[in-house]
Parts: sequence; C-alpha cells; structure tokens
Amino acid sequence: MSLVAGASLLLSACSGGDSGSGNTDQNGSSTDVKAMAVGKAETGDLFKLADTKPYDGTVTIGIDDGYSGYNNQTPDTNSSYNNYVLAAVLSGTLKLDGNNKVLLNNDIFESWDITQKDPQQVTYKIKPNIKWSDGQPYDCKDMYLAWLSQSGFAKGPDGKNPFNSASTTGYSLIKQATCKDALTFVTDYSEPYLDYKGLFNAPAIMPAHILESKTGIADITKLAPTGDPAQIKAAGDFWTNEWKGFKADIMPASGPYKLTAFDANQKAVTLEKNPMWAGGKGGPSKIVVKAMEDTKAMATALQNGEIDVAASTQPDATAAQTMKGLAAQGVVYGSAPQLTYEHLDLNFKRMFADKDLRKAFIESINRKEITDKLLKEVQADAEPLNSVVFFQGEEGYTDLYSSKAGLGADAAAKTLTDAGWAKGADGIFAKGGQRASFKITHNQNARRSQTVEIIISQAKAAGIEVKDETDANFLKGGRVSTGDYDVALFGWSAQPFKAESRSIYICPDKGGEQNYQALCDPKIDDAYNAAVKATDEQVKLQKYQEADKAIADDYATLPLFQTPSMWAFKGIDRVYMQSYDGVLWNAGEWEQKK
Repeated sequence: MSLVAGASLLLSACSGGDSGSGNTDQNGSSTDVKAMAVGKAETGDLFKLADTKPYDGTVTIGIDDGYSGYNNQTPDTNSSYNNYVLAAVLSGTLKLDGNNKVLLNNDIFESWDITQKDPQQVTYKIKPNIKWSDGQPYDCKDMYLAWLSQSGFAKGPDGKNPFNSASTTGYSLIKQATCKDALTFVTDYSEPYLDYKGLFNAPAIMPAHILESKTGIADITKLAPTGDPAQIKAAGDFWTNEWKGFKADIMPASGPYKLTAFDANQKAVTLEKNPMWAGGKGGPSKIVVKAMEDTKAMATALQNGEIDVAASTQPDATAAQTMKGLAAQGVVYGSAPQLTYEHLDLNFKRMFADKDLRKAFIESINRKEITDKLLKEVQADAEPLNSVVFFQGEEGYTDLYSSKAGLGADAAAKTLTDAGWAKGADGIFAKGGQRASFKITHNQNARRSQTVEIIISQAKAAGIEVKDETDANFLKGGRVSTGDYDVALFGWSAQPFKAESRSIYICPDKGGEQNYQALCDPKIDDAYNAAVKATDEQVKLQKYQEADKAIADDYATLPLFQTPSMWAFKGIDRVYMQSYDGVLWNAGEWEQKK
C-alpha cells in the first residue's frame, strides 16, 4: 500500500477517510472486536498509552510486506508497511484509534490549538522532559525539520529543493514556522487549512539533532527558505538518503519502542522497549515484525505457532477461512474496512492518453464479480466502491462509477468502434497500428493476480487484450512512482483527512507529487484547491465532490473496493488493526492473556 501523510501511502499503496467516521464493521469477525478499537486510557479527544502489567517475552507479527526505511516521507519509502512498524517507534501530534477518531497524542503533546483564525495560526505545545531513546530532547527543532522537509520551500545552491518529499500538501500552506521556545512551535498559514491536525504526525517528525550532528549544521531552525543554500542542500541530502534501511546510531525512537535489528534477507525488523519513553510502561518486551507476502502462509504460520499475530491488509478468502477455524486454539479473528481503496490507475503518458480506450476498458470491467469471488469470505457485505474521495456511508459519498464500469463487452466494443477502432483477425481492436493490448502491473500478491485474471477474461470478451505483470518491487523499486506502467493495480491509504488525496490527483507540476499516472485536468485542480482552502465545511464538502466527479468523468482511475483488513491473534488480551497505523498503534498497552 501506499501512504499519504500530508501525502497518501502506497498500500503496496492507499487514501481517504473522514474524521471520526467510526467506520468499523464486525462483519466476518469471530468476536466483538469493535470493543478493542479504543485505547485503554483514551479519554475524550486525548490518547495516552495505558500503564499495563509488564509483559516479558517476544511477540512475533506477520504483515504483508517488509520494512524498508526509517524516513517514510520520501517517494521510494512512502509505504503503509513502513508506517505499520514506525507507528510504535516515532511519535507525532496525532493518534488514531480503531474507530479512526482523531486524537491528540497526549503522551507527548499538551495541545495543538488554533491560536489565530485570520490568518490561521496553529500553536503546538510539547510536554516537558520528552526525550528520544538516545537521551536527547524531543523538541521544537524536530517539528521545524518536519515543516522544512515537506514544505517545498527549501532551495539548494542550484535553486532546487533537496528534500525529496512524497507530498507537500498542507505543509506548503505554512508560510512561516517558528520555535518560540524549545517546547512551543508556531505555524502561520498563508491560507486556511482545516485539516491541520493531519500534519506533524508520527512518521513526519524526524530527529533534528541527528541531522545536525551528521551534517555539521549548528541550528536547523536557521535554515528558513532564505537560509544558507549549501547547508539546506546538506540537510536535504541527509534527510532524503540517509534514513533508509536500519542504522542504529542515527535512528533513535520517540515512541514506546525502538528499532534494534533489521534482517533485510528475512524481511524482519526487531523492536524493543524504549527506555526513555515517558508514557505507559506496558507492552511486550520485544516485538518482531516479519514480512509474509503470501497471506495463506501467514495464516498457516499462525496456526503452527510461528507467529502470534497475523495482520493483513491484503484480504484472502482461504487465509480468512484458516484463521476463523483456529478458535479452539484461542485465536481471535477480526475484520474491518480500512481507510484504503484498491484501484486501477491508467497511465496518461502511454496508450491511455486515448480517452475512448480508457472508457472502453472501464466499461468492460465487472467489479462485482471481483468482490464476490475474492472478498466475501473476508467481509460478507463487500461491494464495489464508487468514489475515490469518499467511502460508502460517509457524508458526500456519491455513486460515480456504476454508470461507467461493468456495462459489458458489447458496450465497450461499441465505444471503441464509434471511436474508429477496428477488430482485427485476432479478435483484438486496433487503431493506427496500435492494438488494444497492455499490461496490468502489481506487486507480488495472490489476490491481485486473481483480480487481473478476472479482468483478462472480461476485457477479452470486449476485444481488449490484458496481460498480467507481477513485479515484487513494483511499489518500492521506483516503478510506480516514476509512472513505469500501462495500468497500475494497488491501493492508497491515508489518514482521515480528505486534503491528503489532493497530491494524487492534481496536475504533477502543480503539487501532485503522488500523481504517478500523469493525469492533469484544471477542473480537478480547481476543485481540490478550493476544498483545501475552504473555511466552510459545506463548501469544502461540495468542492471535494466536484473533484471526485471530475476524476470519474476523465475515466482516469477505477476504484475496485474499500479494502477490508483481516487479522488474528493469540496470547494477547486484545489486538485491533487500525486502518492507517496497523496493529502496533497501541502495542505498548498489550497484556499477556492468561
């Protein structure tokens, strides 16, 4: 999945969700997992880890793909799977519980208040005596670095921004960031931004003291956009390139756990308790997170006692059946919709510059067949998703795709014929020497292979040839982020702030850093920009709906379904798979089940 944090995350890539939507669904779960969705010490709009009984021992967790970087804010690391690990390692202003409720991380922060409305000013207060795991202060400098690295304003000697950030959404509206003192950070906005609580989340806040010591920069807060270009370049190069993989000396923790080992071959990362953590002292003494790309193998590993928690964002019917059948072993199975959607992106730089071909291809795809065959065992009421901005049940959700997708082979063939395409002797349409033949590319994922297999059959009936291309590194090897595909099959995942999808769909040269398909439509840009700047909630909603409709009318992308998570666990009192942060969002309060 891909992530959005200020940006959207690739859920081997995903996006969207609305604040406090409470969109949890027990459909398919073996017990009332909804009761596990709230933190044990959560009160009102504040989140703190509960101080639970000591838990000596190791918990082993299986997830779908591996950890690859400590800095999850660059295009080549911006992944849900990094975020699932870093949720327990790094701390920011925001915590989301299992209901996607937006909470202040009160273990670290006192407040995040709008201190001036016009122009907008937000002031953050950090609690005193908060430290990184190496004993250095967690303070205003760390927040300043988060802004500097993602604002898009920094310029090196060549006039270019050396911070390669996955997205600048929200941060670019902060015209000035100031450390009033070590614990007070003030952000002054050039325009209103109602989704400000989505900024400065855990992965965004990196240790400024490490960057300073490794680059020789005395004070990162002096590198405003008018600072020394040579120092800005040094800072940007370090931020972009050095926080990949695992290097213990430059990767301290600000959360309840710290990284202590990483086996790239086994795709396993080890977490141990952070001795400087100021919050609750509970949780397992050690956690090992392993990548298990085969969801069926993950379920078998749980059955065999090789792992204690199976946490998959890639639903699989056979794996779900296996995990549901382990109740006699004390295994609890859960399933719930995520703030993630599976979709197809059509590349405008290649043959899908032709709108008629885009239209015909989408018309040929019956998404209900996909959800019925591949998701019903995981979530019995799964159905196609008909928006890329809103989820079913959210205010603003409108069905924009039922009238466009699944119209059948005859409708798709007519669209191509009317546009001057002609069917060849091989049964495939062609025009101007170009056959309607292309690849759908995805990462190594059995369900995605099955999805493409279904689409191949549907498209063939319409005279369109589709080929399956599996690339294990598609989402993290630079191919998806450089637009190296005909059609990309993946997911977007985001925090519950609609502004975060802006970077996916506006023109690439206008702030669409995550717009890898080269879609560019002024109607989309205008609607998103108006929505992000809106000060009235109804105007904001209307503009997001306009953006949603414009994307659909361009036949640019086809949402398939809102992706349900599936997880199972044993030996722990309760585990809930949070839509954006995975199962580790409250690992520091897990207790051993007697």
